[in-house]
Amino acid sequence: MTPAAGDEVAQKLSAARAWLVIDKPFLGALVLRLPPIEADARWCPTTATDARSFYYNRAYLQSLSLEQTKFILAHEALHCALSHFARRQHRVKRRWDIACDYAVNPLLLGDGLRPPPRALMRAAFEGMTAEEIYPYIKDTDSDETLDRHVYDDDAGADPSTHEGSHRAGGGAANQSNGDKPPRDDDGGRGSLGKPPQADTAAAAPPPLTPAERDALATQWQQRLAAAAQQALRAGKLAGSLARLVDRLLQPQLPWRALLARYMTSAARTDYSFMRASRREGAAILPSLHSRHIDVAVVVDTSGSINAQELQEFVSELDAIKGSIGARITLHACDAALAADGPWIYEPWDELRLPKHLSGGGGTSFRPAFAWAEGLERQPDLLLYFTDASGEFPPHPPRFPVLWLVKGKGDVPWGQRVQLN
Repeated sequence: MTPAAGDEVAQKLSAARAWLVIDKPFLGALVLRLPPIEADARWCPTTATDARSFYYNRAYLQSLSLEQTKFILAHEALHCALSHFARRQHRVKRRWDIACDYAVNPLLLGDGLRPPPRALMRAAFEGMTAEEIYPYIKDTDSDETLDRHVYDDDAGADPSTHEGSHRAGGGAANQSNGDKPPRDDDGGRGSLGKPPQADTAAAAPPPLTPAERDALATQWQQRLAAAAQQALRAGKLAGSLARLVDRLLQPQLPWRALLARYMTSAARTDYSFMRASRREGAAILPSLHSRHIDVAVVVDTSGSINAQELQEFVSELDAIKGSIGARITLHACDAALAADGPWIYEPWDELRLPKHLSGGGGTSFRPAFAWAEGLERQPDLLLYFTDASGEFPPHPPRFPVLWLVKGKGDVPWGQRVQLN
């Protein structure tokens, strides 16, 4: 049920929301988009969201301090603002939910909010997105999320058979508009953001349909931008959140598109002006000429990159190299270069990983760059596939370097492309 005026939980929620609006306007503007609804403890032991509402267990909120209530409100709002409900794709739901909590909580802690007990925190994940954290979460991990993410369900589940197929109070099940979301105050484009008005949320809401998910993702991105502008005008947007918002609102290309762009720009196709044969007159005409480019590729075999990721990278590289006429010289390195490398592939050869890549030790990038700089013909481009955790050479080489980085590691020079 919605909190009644005068009770302890209502007052705590109201005070927490008001404080966030005044002191943390970015988070406050997002929190106001999730109206609070009391939920049945049988499905909501703490709090939950379906990207429309903030569901809470009364006993749980009573156990929290006002400071912890601010945190949990902002926690649910950030899950929605970051479109975690739309980004899972093929990933395992439980691992994805845990990764999302690990991504959100450090942002709130860094903004001065106080977490409740059992909030997932790990210093190694600070500054990473849920996609970057996900590979580190194992099925055997005992971590549990602080809340329930009821906007999602296991892949292949039929929302119509979900235990919560009747939304709070059962109203939404009879309010279907097909693929057309209802209109509201967000520019009349349809937000799906206003929950059915009801006195009780006896059952968990069903997971979002694809149409609902897409509509809500667009709407939450608009809300994120509006909240950021409001906070910037007030001069109250924390550095970590400001960087996150800037990254999310910038147009982004997947790493495959960026790899193709850099390799294509490195290909040398140009016009030359040569005097034509005397038989054809004295005119000087341009002629198109091109040659293959030499690309050095180094894969990090220190153990941070798994075999599937290496294969995806090599398959993508193979698809690009044929179209631009690239000759690939492949090498592997952890703390030292692979003894049986390098391997050379002409533009017409299929690029394949060697059957066995030795490695698994520490990481140093120095041997690979010393090798590349010692080649008879230096590469037009060097691609390094790594987690960027290791010893770098003190100075950049004379040729361009493109780092394809898994994780959050930084590079001292060259162009960095985020892989996951």
